[in-house]
Amino acid sequence: MKLRVLLWLCFLGLVLGVVVLFSLTRQQQAELAERRRDAQELQDLRAQMEDNKAAASQSENAELVQLRKDNEELLKLRNEVRQLRDERQKLGKEVQSAQAQAQSAAAQAQNAQAQAQALRASAAQAAQQAQQLTADQQAAFAKRYGFQPGVPMTDQDKLNGCINNLRQIDGAKQQWALENRKTAEAVPSAQDLAPYLKANSVPPCPGGGSYTLNSVGQPPACTIPGHALPK
Repeated sequence: MKLRVLLWLCFLGLVLGVVVLFSLTRQQQAELAERRRDAQELQDLRAQMEDNKAAASQSENAELVQLRKDNEELLKLRNEVRQLRDERQKLGKEVQSAQAQAQSAAAQAQNAQAQAQALRASAAQAAQQAQQLTADQQAAFAKRYGFQPGVPMTDQDKLNGCINNLRQIDGAKQQWALENRKTAEAVPSAQDLAPYLKANSVPPCPGGGSYTLNSVGQPPACTIPGHALPK
């Protein structure tokens, strides 16, 4: 009886051991499967991290390349802006120079116009004086140049008298230019030459012509053809 009980106890203990061993084996298999899943997830996570790192590296490289291109374009634009600024400053200086030249030319034109008006007034005055010569003035003129009083002057006498006047006017111009340090392009007025001429005025042409003083470098001229200084 005792032996049978002992055998049952052994059998029960063996069955219980088998059940416990089976339970432990199932538990270990479950833990092993879970660890395998964890290892697979870790491996997948590492692969994903590597992919993300590669993608990030490629993105950084692309951004770096784009940044370099943007920097090059920025430098190019700055250079173009600098060139445009320099060209603008150069153009501004040229415009200022052109304006100054235009103002100077306008002033010279006004001066020349004023001198021309003075010359025309002087010529008109000389013509008027020549037309208004009285008999006494004609006698004085003839006496001055060695003509016989009361004898009408011939064309040759008028020519000689006009040439003599032109010589006096030219000499007065040279003296005026020398004392006033004028260039050959300077044009004097009748008032400028008056102190260097007899009677303090430009003499009239005996033939009734009008005188044009011209510049210092050019001889004076008479409106009558043939009344000119010999070259």
